[in-house]
Amino acid sequence: MSSPGVSRTEQKERTRRAILDAALSLAEEGGLAAISLRQIAKEIGIVPTAFYRHFAGIEELGLTLVEESFDALRAMLRDAREVRGPIADDRELFLAVVDRSLEALVTHARHSDRHLRFISRERIAGPTVIRDAVRHQLQLVESELAADIGRVPGVTRWSSEDLLVLADLIVNAMLAQAEELARAGGRTDEVRQIAARARRQLHMVLIGALRWDSSR
Repeated sequence: MSSPGVSRTEQKERTRRAILDAALSLAEEGGLAAISLRQIAKEIGIVPTAFYRHFAGIEELGLTLVEESFDALRAMLRDAREVRGPIADDRELFLAVVDRSLEALVTHARHSDRHLRFISRERIAGPTVIRDAVRHQLQLVESELAADIGRVPGVTRWSSEDLLVLADLIVNAMLAQAEELARAGGRTDEVRQIAARARRQLHMVLIGALRWDSSR
């Protein structure tokens, strides 16, 4: 896979990226557990031993895909929660965060649909170490969200446990919608319907949550 005028470092990074992309594509059929490094090597035109210059094995490759699948998503959702401008009350703040988060999710699904399908598939059917890695990343997303919710003045009466319960509800709802968005493949009408349903669902959850009091 060498190219004229490309440094060894650049070529190594290109090959590494090609391995990751090939794994994402091949895993679409039967999941990460069903592919081998020989398949990946054949897909991108390298000898199987060259794979080990980049990853110790399929497991390490899978963990890398989990990490990069979540990095961009977490960054987008974190930015979406930074609502700017005047906000009338806690309810308006929550709903504005939901709307911005869904917009970020739709954008992410459009550009990273294979990564979202990877998360969706491997968190249920992947090897144990990959399922655990996905679960850990989801817990990080939930913890960040719970911390952000906890800074809203109107929810000071909630316990830390209840904040995590709400964050878990929101993250799982958004993940379900993300999976649908990824399967929609950019079909505009379908994406619009999924986003509208997700918005209604999350608005219902948050409007109800604003009435919650952990001391009861």
